[in-house]
Amino acid sequence: MTRVVVVGDLMTDAVARARYALARASDTPATVTMHGGGSGANIASWLAVEGSEVAFIGRRGADITGRNRDMELMGYGVDARLVMDPERPTGTCVVLVTHKGERTQLSDPGANAALSPEDLPRDLFSQGSHLHLSGYTLMNEGSREAGLTALEMARRTGMSISVDCASTAPLERTGAEPFLEWTNGAKLLFANADQAKVLTGRDDPAAAAKVLTAWFPQVVIKLNKEGALWFTNGRPEPVRVPAEPVERVVDGTGAGDAFVAGMLPLWLEGKPPAESLAAGCHLASKAISHLGARPRL
Repeated sequence: MTRVVVVGDLMTDAVARARYALARASDTPATVTMHGGGSGANIASWLAVEGSEVAFIGRRGADITGRNRDMELMGYGVDARLVMDPERPTGTCVVLVTHKGERTQLSDPGANAALSPEDLPRDLFSQGSHLHLSGYTLMNEGSREAGLTALEMARRTGMSISVDCASTAPLERTGAEPFLEWTNGAKLLFANADQAKVLTGRDDPAAAAKVLTAWFPQVVIKLNKEGALWFTNGRPEPVRVPAEPVERVVDGTGAGDAFVAGMLPLWLEGKPPAESLAAGCHLASKAISHLGARPRL
């Protein structure tokens, strides 16, 4: 089994689900719950619960929240390599879910923004392991050097590399050209349709994926209700897999992270694209069936 080393963000998600249409500049009844979050930490958690050997590299505050997030990761079976920041708090994300299910996120990266190259444990970077890097690490100016160093260490030691585009608005602010330049050498890119459009200017996800294979040998586009598609460099057509039916969508937070965690192990084993995509869609369907972005402990 290939060990997966995830470098990324650790957050606490405060999920506020509005019961009615938002009353702007006034009060709206809501259900507010707290959960472990952060795209990188979510992926590591799902991987561990599904039986993969996984280590997570990140940074947390010297606060109770940080301690809870640390213990939570260990509870999932993650080899959590968290550096404690003496000044910054553990990252927090307010996830506002409207009565129609639309999500808006307000993020305070906290300690994530101070992840440094010195925080990367050298023993985790070895041939035969796989590096998965959350795009947030590169798009945040404070942690960018750590992300670039992780990519360089992985290349030097012969690790395979995958990268996730993370979020559309930060990717737009960063710009397509720098992001593509930084991630050059990764074997697999994960993006959703909006992120693929930011990187290529193409509205059609399949066309965007084909363009992106000029930088990455393999590109996977997450299409939410439409499932996912996979484009391999040199192949004329993408492989498409539909989403798995779900009785009731409870919370879409972290569904894309679960998809990555479902797909990666099969991809690392060299399974066919359709089989790998289906595994990703299956785990994403589990994620949207309960509150929060992580597996149930």
